Amino acid sequence: MQKILITDYGFKHIEQEKKLITGAGFILQTAQCKTPEEVLTHGKDAVALLVQWAPVTAVVIDGLKNCRLIVRYGIGVDNIDLQAAKNKGIVVCNVPDYCIAEVADHTIALALSLARQLTATHNRTISGEWKIIPPQPVLPFYEMNFATIGFGRIAREVLKRAAPFGFNRMAYDPFVNPEQIKSEGVQPQDFETIISRADIISLHLPLTAQTHHLINAATLNTMKKGAILVNTSRGGLIDTAALAEKLNEGAIAAGLDVFEREPLPADHPLMKCKNVILTSHTAWYSEQSVPTLQFMAAEALVRGLTDGIFKNRVV
Repeated sequence: MQKILITDYGFKHIEQEKKLITGAGFILQTAQCKTPEEVLTHGKDAVALLVQWAPVTAVVIDGLKNCRLIVRYGIGVDNIDLQAAKNKGIVVCNVPDYCIAEVADHTIALALSLARQLTATHNRTISGEWKIIPPQPVLPFYEMNFATIGFGRIAREVLKRAAPFGFNRMAYDPFVNPEQIKSEGVQPQDFETIISRADIISLHLPLTAQTHHLINAATLNTMKKGAILVNTSRGGLIDTAALAEKLNEGAIAAGLDVFEREPLPADHPLMKCKNVILTSHTAWYSEQSVPTLQFMAAEALVRGLTDGIFKNRVV
């Protein structure tokens, strides 16, 4: 019988995976791999890998003898060497169609909290300072430009949620026809316009060599005074050292759920910034998103191996 390895997982149980995988006639092995060496030790003879955070490097892929498919528990595939997989003919799939609503809800929650200065006012109030005016100037939502960089599924859901609040909605995505953006009541704009004119900028794009540190010292210096930056996408999109410096100037605010290094180090300069909300990569979570992710990932793996149908194929 052919073996499938779950390289690592942080779920309470994997009963759904066991049922689907063993029910299809495969042997299931599980591990909690943290290093490439551990992945290779356990997965060398597997026909497929189901991966959460474990590093599937070029060295790992080169050492896999029988692997035909790798499925990532989640959307990002940063921990998998896609070029190495492609070179070896291994299909890689992800699960981009879960937690769409959860991430969109979290994004809006961060944006609205910062726009209304809820945490800043809360902190001031519990310190014993009572004022009926927020700490910084506050614009009404109907005068604010809410923009997304990216116009994929999550970005569209974010902008739908922004509509009832009266925001002027904008988006930039070089891979989407401007007419499609317009058809959803959103103004297509170029990157420079978004950076310089938006009051709220929400990032919704993959992390690639081209998008790494897309938000850097130069772009941060171009943003409007009082602008809000929200990132529930990939941590590496932002140069966080440059962001911390800008936040300390009091020029902008930020809501961040993802970081270049996770957990965020206790001594990271972001930890000392006041006009920021930091959440610990929880945007994806709800009581329903976890079992949905587990089922979708296992189903995609089984279907790919048995029927040759690769849902959400990345390479």
